[in-house]
Amino acid sequence: MRFKLSMKYALSIMVVLVVVMGSMFLAIYKKHEQMVMTQIDVQAKALFKQVVITRRWVADHGGVYVEKLPWMEPNPYLRNSSITDAKGKRYVKENPAMVTRQLSQYAEREKLYFFHITSLKLINPENAPDAFEKKALMAFEKKRIGEASTTERNGRSFYYRYIAPLYIEKTCLECHSHQGYKIGDVRGAISISVPIDGFLAMMAVERRYMLGGMVAVCLIIILTLFMLTRRVVITPIRKIRRQMNDFSKTGNVNIPLIETGDEIEDLSRSFRKMANDINEYHTSLQEKIKTATRELTEKNEALAESSQSKSDFIAKTSHELRTPLTAIKGAMDYLSVKLAMREKDEEGDLIVFFEVIKKNAERLIRLVGNILDYERISMGTVEMNFRETNLKDVFQEVVAGFVPLAAKKNVSIRTKTVDVSARFDEDRMKQVLTNLLSNALNFSPDSGNILVALECRDGKACGFVEDMGVRIPQDERENIFTQYYTRNVAGGTGLGLAICRGIIEAHGGEIGVEDSPLGGSRFWFRIPKQGKERKGSEKTTARN
Repeated sequence: MRFKLSMKYALSIMVVLVVVMGSMFLAIYKKHEQMVMTQIDVQAKALFKQVVITRRWVADHGGVYVEKLPWMEPNPYLRNSSITDAKGKRYVKENPAMVTRQLSQYAEREKLYFFHITSLKLINPENAPDAFEKKALMAFEKKRIGEASTTERNGRSFYYRYIAPLYIEKTCLECHSHQGYKIGDVRGAISISVPIDGFLAMMAVERRYMLGGMVAVCLIIILTLFMLTRRVVITPIRKIRRQMNDFSKTGNVNIPLIETGDEIEDLSRSFRKMANDINEYHTSLQEKIKTATRELTEKNEALAESSQSKSDFIAKTSHELRTPLTAIKGAMDYLSVKLAMREKDEEGDLIVFFEVIKKNAERLIRLVGNILDYERISMGTVEMNFRETNLKDVFQEVVAGFVPLAAKKNVSIRTKTVDVSARFDEDRMKQVLTNLLSNALNFSPDSGNILVALECRDGKACGFVEDMGVRIPQDERENIFTQYYTRNVAGGTGLGLAICRGIIEAHGGEIGVEDSPLGGSRFWFRIPKQGKERKGSEKTTARN
């Protein structure tokens, strides 16, 4: 997704403001919450101290007698828990625990707060501790803490609970000495429960106000910065962009300067200079291109004429040489036969001489033929006659022609072929096999072996010619398929393997060489069995 600069700027400012303002809001809210909870804690401690002072006053006066109301019952845990005055009015004695409980009931009815006296060693079962109080009492007795507080939910209301221990004083021994207490022991504790729903509601309202204020501040800042940036930065940049688009389309160098008195103006001035430089360079470059194109055209025309003249010369020369050389060879054959029929010893040197002439004439004919074939392949004028044929028959025919030559070197040619029907040019394929077998025979040692194989693999006809000669180094394997590359073989033209490569590639195949298990080299080629759809005789360009 692609965003405009103004949108990126606005989003960036928004993210920064949200993070900064959000962090400030969270910090302020946490601080405010801490202050409120501190205030509640102070209130709970004040209530605790007030209850303790009240209890101490009651204990210092040995308890208090209050008029017995109809719903009041004497305290069964106190001695002399009730008295009657001279007028017959009855009074009941209240100890600190009873006064504390009744004060808590009054406060709870007013929904202000309530407190609870509790102990681990109970006299009154109503003072049994809950889970929070029990945990705190155990910690008080072990001297681990001096007070504890928590926030709890009871139904739909939340309460802040504070608890602190009550210690045995001298006035307490009257009622609790039989329990084994001594002065300074933890007798129990008083827990204060303060409703905090009002505080929480107040904090929620303030939180909403703070959040709304933060959002409003963010929006005002973002809008202000966006408008300023749009006026000071975005609008000038858009003008420069329009100038660039106009220059790229029309090449107009009459570009007005955007005067802002800052970096935007420097950018506009730099763009004007760049446009003028580009225009001057473009004019100069066009002149250089015209000159270079004219020179290149002239050189290409001269090169094409030279190449055509060379190709015509080679083709005509090869054709003209082939006719007399063929005649010379025929005459030499005839003379060799006639001289061989005569048995005079003085004519032996003439026979040897004529044999030398015959071999050289054959070499010249082979050289001219290879040159002519390679030139046709290079020019793309070679005629390929594709038809469906059994490639095995071609292999056997070529191998049969080499058996007499191999016998002179005492070389054995073994074949391992299968029937493979494919579309190919029979004469050109014979030429490939002839060149490969000729090379293998030249490099094979006396009494060596040559293996000729044919198989079908992955829809392709695969041929192999292996010998026991010297292996071809890795760095020469690609060069041997180039024109005029030889490995010091007598009578070699350096074109045989290049012609093989052109013919195989004209068939849509590939050719290469690798080490042979026989100890020498293995020349291989692969051609598609079906090949490309062809009709009759057509010209095919072979790559070299």
